[in-house]
Amino acid sequence: MIALREVAGPEVAPWLTEVARLRIAVFREFPYLYDGDLGYERDYLATYARSPESLFVLAFDGERLVGVSTAVPLVDEIDAFRAPFRGAGIDVREVFYFGESVLLPEYRGRGIGGRFFDAREGRARALNRFRWTAFCAVVRADDDPRRPAGHRGNETLWTRRGYARRDDMRAHLEWKELGADSAVMHDLAFWLRPLPA
Repeated sequence: MIALREVAGPEVAPWLTEVARLRIAVFREFPYLYDGDLGYERDYLATYARSPESLFVLAFDGERLVGVSTAVPLVDEIDAFRAPFRGAGIDVREVFYFGESVLLPEYRGRGIGGRFFDAREGRARALNRFRWTAFCAVVRADDDPRRPAGHRGNETLWTRRGYARRDDMRAHLEWKELGADSAVMHDLAFWLRPLPA
């Protein structure tokens, strides 16, 4: 049984380096193909660690960290994530933003992704001021030659949980892909769900 532990903001400090390494390991896979950097990861995660209302859902197999899922009030995120909401006329103060869910391959297909969503949506309801939960995901062409045979995305899970992709809302972020000489710009589409009362 995989045990989940929820910690907020600065409470994640003892696991922050492990979380950074886990993000690098999982995001090396398609569709992100991220050639990660530990220094960048620490800076990125500091946004979440500083926010007292953020959430880290840590998945443990015994003492081993095998997955993590994050969330934060959108007002505490960087402008690259806030701007598409302002452009769509959505008040960023009413959005609880899901940063990522990463899980080592051997632990997938056990319902942990659903438990990550349950925890983050539960935190949004407990804070009692959000109208939306949302996240974004990188956009790749269906015929991208780097797509592994049999690759299955998470869109079915997201749709089943009530999230809808908003193609009119895009974030643009740079990162270095595996085998590339320098960082390139990527499009990420947002997925939104009204938060039930």
